[in-house]
Amino acid sequence: MSEKKSKDYIEEKLKEKHHEAKIVRRIVFTVFVILMLVLTGVIGGGYFYIKNALKPVDEQNKETKQIEIPIGSSPTTIGKILEENGVVHNAKIFRYYVKFKSESGFQAGEYAFSPSMSLDEIIGQLKQGKIMQEVVFQVTIPEGRQLTQIATILASRTNIKEEEFLEVVNDPEFVKKMIDKYPSILTDDVLNEEVKYPLEGYLFPATYPFYVEEPTVEEIIETMLQKTVEVVAENEDLMRQKEYTPHQLLTMASMIEAEATNQEDRQYIASVFYNRLEIDMALQTDPTVLYALGEHKERTLYEHLEVDSPYNTYLHTGLPPGPIANAGVSSIEAALKPAESEYFYFLATPDGEVLFNETLEEHNIDKNKYISTN
Repeated sequence: MSEKKSKDYIEEKLKEKHHEAKIVRRIVFTVFVILMLVLTGVIGGGYFYIKNALKPVDEQNKETKQIEIPIGSSPTTIGKILEENGVVHNAKIFRYYVKFKSESGFQAGEYAFSPSMSLDEIIGQLKQGKIMQEVVFQVTIPEGRQLTQIATILASRTNIKEEEFLEVVNDPEFVKKMIDKYPSILTDDVLNEEVKYPLEGYLFPATYPFYVEEPTVEEIIETMLQKTVEVVAENEDLMRQKEYTPHQLLTMASMIEAEATNQEDRQYIASVFYNRLEIDMALQTDPTVLYALGEHKERTLYEHLEVDSPYNTYLHTGLPPGPIANAGVSSIEAALKPAESEYFYFLATPDGEVLFNETLEEHNIDKNKYISTN
């Protein structure tokens, strides 16, 4: 073979090898991309599958189903029963959720579950043994109510006297018992000597069905505490991010509840409170003063601002010792997700509009314009 032919032959072979290597690289790259897409799809699909499985099966379907939970049923068995009856999406997810939350003490019986119920609501009923019964009566506890007002509402709907309710709800031994039973929301913070009523703000505002004609004070209180457990659990991640305890959260939310009417106002009022806390400025919110006085007033006067109480946020910086009323979901969400603002002042006008300002000078202008000094 001549030298030229030999050279051409070598070049041809090199070209073939280069072409083959190029094809191999394309194949490897294509396989890699496909594998990454598949892996991403599996991870993403798994995330959305689990997220969906944790939601109610059908939030709009309030129709209840009579479901029997046999004696000795494990979370696995209960999950299968609930899945078969269309109450949860997936039995395994239910079991893992129960394990993750360290829930136990489920009771056997015949229950009324609906597809609209959350996993926490289902678990709460299984722990309390709320079996299938006719609702005898319902009690609605509105948002922003204090313990004394809740006592009045219950006295009008049950045979329980206001004094009886307040005696139980403020009994130190009973409160300690509730702390032991509901440690996810109740801590020794409520036993602080500066706290006016230990369970103030912990009885969640909602409509409560009762299945007996004369529930005890203890049963009523525990029903409300369980609802608070469920609501706080739903906001656990945000609480952790803000490094808030349930007591701090409910305290902040109670002030927002007392000051606001609509959701947007709540978020901006929350931003004012947080902006003030950040610079160690007094919160100066009138509802805390009225709570300290223990009476409702149409207007908060300067003389009222001098009341000697740890709840008086004109005299003391930081959060008050505890909640001043119960707070609904909107105020709790505002406490955890405040608006971003530079506001340090707000003022409610006589027609209900809330005005926000960055400076005291601007605030005083609005105050002189809308609030009578007579």
